[in-house]
Amino acid sequence: MINVTLIAVGKLKEKYLRDAVAEYFKRLGAFCKINIIEVDEEKIGDNPSKAQIDNVLEKEGQRIIKKIPKSSSVITLCIEGKEYSSPDFSHLLDNISMTSSSICFIIGGSFGLSNEVKGLSNYRLSFGKMTLPHQLARVVLLEQVYRAFSISNNSKYHK
Repeated sequence: MINVTLIAVGKLKEKYLRDAVAEYFKRLGAFCKINIIEVDEEKIGDNPSKAQIDNVLEKEGQRIIKKIPKSSSVITLCIEGKEYSSPDFSHLLDNISMTSSSICFIIGGSFGLSNEVKGLSNYRLSFGKMTLPHQLARVVLLEQVYRAFSISNNSKYHK
């Protein structure tokens, strides 16, 4: 059984998001060993400068890097990543699982991910050009990972 780790910046504040994450966490247990790691989000004032944003990305990035499991295939979520259909994403995860026993997904905070974290990724994933709150991106990612495993296992979930 493959290990899936999700590293995300920040905590889920809304109950409906926590409930959705809990549901997919439970469902994914049939297909993988899943672990969700939250790292602290840096606090920053309104209208930050580029230097302040770079500082936030650096600090959050260092927290993320410390949590990446050794020998994981790393998939970062970022706007410049590749868009996949659900079947293609399932195929990607199948291919990764043939050479690695661990996949680590990384979701950044409000300002995204540092270049250092992106540089550690084996794959970059995008949900499209629309901006999603990073908390909602966590739910969407878990649903798509569940869908991918369902496709691979010929489950009725994916239609």
